[in-house]
Amino acid sequence: MTTGKLLLTSNGITNDSIRAALVELLGKPIEEASALFMPTAIYAFPDTFQYAWQAIKEQGELGWNKLGVLDLTALPSLPTEFWLPQFEATDAIVVGGGNEFYLSYWMQQSGLFDVLPRLLEQGKVYVGTSAGSMVVTSALHFDRDRFRQTGVYFDDQYGEGMPSSAGSDKTLPLVDLVIRPHLNTDFFPQATLANMEQWASLVDAPLYALDDDSAVKVIDGQVEVVSEGQWKLFRKP
Repeated sequence: MTTGKLLLTSNGITNDSIRAALVELLGKPIEEASALFMPTAIYAFPDTFQYAWQAIKEQGELGWNKLGVLDLTALPSLPTEFWLPQFEATDAIVVGGGNEFYLSYWMQQSGLFDVLPRLLEQGKVYVGTSAGSMVVTSALHFDRDRFRQTGVYFDDQYGEGMPSSAGSDKTLPLVDLVIRPHLNTDFFPQATLANMEQWASLVDAPLYALDDDSAVKVIDGQVEVVSEGQWKLFRKP
């Protein structure tokens, strides 16, 4: 488990308690802090470009003193000295939601997986939303039979497959747990507490089922749930 500060949310900074947790991790008000936001994962669904703008707008409304926006697909074509200093100068690395397999692929291709542990050791705060939270945990869920047949990663629990060949099930396990977001939301009706209990039996790590008003705060491996909604921790016997 990596040394560092992480805020792993289901749907972003959705209430005062999660906002307060972010301020605690930053060590200063959001209005005095800087952030780099990556909406890359949302592009891997049809008809979602407007949601990328909505996600960027929500980050702006948080009130960051400085806010940069970066598409991870740009980084492999750029010299490291163009982009790494901007990560080193920011307070928070914010990774948005969307397709977790596409996000995993581009976090690897961009080199972000390689530098994140060091950035966290330097005091940067990692903030994830949905897929952005899942890719730094112990595992992603995917349908292994379908992958063997098609070569396409598919999250059968959420009905999400990767686009084309740009997908991976690899995570950067900064925390020894698994997150399943969007508990009891209309957009993912299958994400019920009963189903999540079954999903928890498929993984070796503790599984945190989070609704959209819940998040997991991690400081140097110490895990705390921040919630104004519903959540549950499933541990294997």
